[in-house]
Amino acid sequence: MKQNVFDTLESRGFIKQTVFKDDLYALLGSQSVTFYCGFDPTADSLHIGHFIPLMAASIMQKAGHKPILLVGGGTAMVGDPSNRNDMRQMMTMETIAENVAKIKSQLARFVSFEGENAAQIVNNADWLCKLNYIDFLRDYGAYLSVNKMLTADCFRTRLEKGLSFLEFNYMPMQAYDFLRLFEDYGCALEIGGNDQWSNILAGADFIRRVARKDAYALTCTLLETKDGKKMGKTQKGALWLDADKTTPYEMYQYFRNVDDEEVENCLKLLTYVELDEIAALCAHRDEHINEAKKRLAYEVTKLIHGAAAADDAASKAQAAFEGGAAEMPTASVAASGDTAVIDVMVAVKVCASKSEARRLIEGGGVRIDDKKVESVYSKISDFTAAHEFVLCKGKKTRLKVTF
Repeated sequence: MKQNVFDTLESRGFIKQTVFKDDLYALLGSQSVTFYCGFDPTADSLHIGHFIPLMAASIMQKAGHKPILLVGGGTAMVGDPSNRNDMRQMMTMETIAENVAKIKSQLARFVSFEGENAAQIVNNADWLCKLNYIDFLRDYGAYLSVNKMLTADCFRTRLEKGLSFLEFNYMPMQAYDFLRLFEDYGCALEIGGNDQWSNILAGADFIRRVARKDAYALTCTLLETKDGKKMGKTQKGALWLDADKTTPYEMYQYFRNVDDEEVENCLKLLTYVELDEIAALCAHRDEHINEAKKRLAYEVTKLIHGAAAADDAASKAQAAFEGGAAEMPTASVAASGDTAVIDVMVAVKVCASKSEARRLIEGGGVRIDDKKVESVYSKISDFTAAHEFVLCKGKKTRLKVTF
């Protein structure tokens, strides 16, 4: 008998919260269910935090369910206050349209747009930007409880510093999105990150009140470290899915160096590796865990950027950290022997600023050809007369620099 996808998601650690669990379980086990997941285009790329609901959507589609990927071109004009202490900056419609186009191409990597349960991409700007406010109040205002909305975490925390009416409208708009998808596509389930629980739950409740039919909410666990902090932050900022913002090599290195305690969870959430194989890979917390980290890094990079990019990143990482500089990452810079090491570090982007480079040198974290850089005033000629060298930042970054 085919396994219920709810069991699959639960066994891999995806499911954080849901409602009417027994009914949803029965529904997912008895028929193909149309579900949706939303992505607001507040940047020109998705980041690793979006990866978990995307993986959940992919797993559900493989089990026979139909995904709708909603790009929030309309809601992005308002901003989402969930778990934030500030308001998002307003974006122009042109910027939002550019972001939507780029995000659509990324979504297409994770789900199939062919077959009986082919995925669809929709943009809520198609209906929200045409919505008549008076008609909305007349038709739906009575179904939205202000008292209930104010109990949501995303609003309660904002009330302490001030909640604008603009932000307050985000939840009704997202609830209306779910209703439109329910009416137009037969969508009965919304999934998303657990930081969206209040909004997702409000949508399911809205449908039950307006249409008097069943609708469901399910949130996925967030990608967090063992101490509860969000994973996916680097010295450059977020870990982006766009190769121009976070290279495949940087993606590979990030997951190659996650803490031992996080490897098993990441393999379950971010790859298709079978659970018994994950258990075997993570059975020991000694040097064997490094093989699990390599597998994690390779699988994640392959999913996001393709097998060729993953092979290249793995090859460069092996060359850089397991001997040999021939295949390690390289960078070319306009410099001479008199160029300061600090300037080179900024030019090849191993540091974001000169002040950061100074701090690393003062902390003993910079080497050129295995010679420690002792002074912030050091020049390239202090270490080599050649026109190439290996620049090392800490234990995790090695770069062959030519000039």
